Amino acid sequence: MKKIKLDIVGLSYSQTQSGAYALVLGEVSGRRRLPIIIGSFEAQAIAIEIEKMTPSRPLTHDLFKSLGQAFNINVQEVIIYNLVDGIFYAKLICSDGKKAIEIDARTSDAIAVSVRFECPIYTYEFILSTAGIVIEGNDFVYLENINEASEEKTHSSTAAGTFTSLSEDELKTRLQQALAEEAYEKAAKIRDELNKRKAS
Repeated sequence: MKKIKLDIVGLSYSQTQSGAYALVLGEVSGRRRLPIIIGSFEAQAIAIEIEKMTPSRPLTHDLFKSLGQAFNINVQEVIIYNLVDGIFYAKLICSDGKKAIEIDARTSDAIAVSVRFECPIYTYEFILSTAGIVIEGNDFVYLENINEASEEKTHSSTAAGTFTSLSEDELKTRLQQALAEEAYEKAAKIRDELNKRKAS
């Protein structure tokens, strides 16, 4: 079967399932999108790597990468190969330079590993035609802060607006504190505020 290459085009809080996130994969040479509902831990693991944030201690997927590199194992590609009763099935194609091995994985974990190994993600036509949606015009979903909705529920005082009153040094200190506490969603907002100031 011919493989279709996908890219990550969006990650946001799921409007349909409480505590879940929607990962949106896009067909590289087409207009179809493949939305996949994933858990908050996996969503955070994907977002952290995409945003190039460095956690104070390695996350599970970082550990997997370090273990692979230590034994000269590389993940060459991820394939979302099946869809049964609304559940996507994926596998990692790994190689030690001599032989390739397929490892079964949850799709969310496979994607989190793929962004760390910078390997391509593929699926098959029957999956895209079954579960894909077609995007009209130039509408794209962009990576969003993955804990936005949960922060709204708790009325957190770390909303982006509160950072505008802080000095650059205070922001940098808070950024380091947030990373040390593994509060990555807060760190992302502080980083965005710092980037906004650099651009202006």
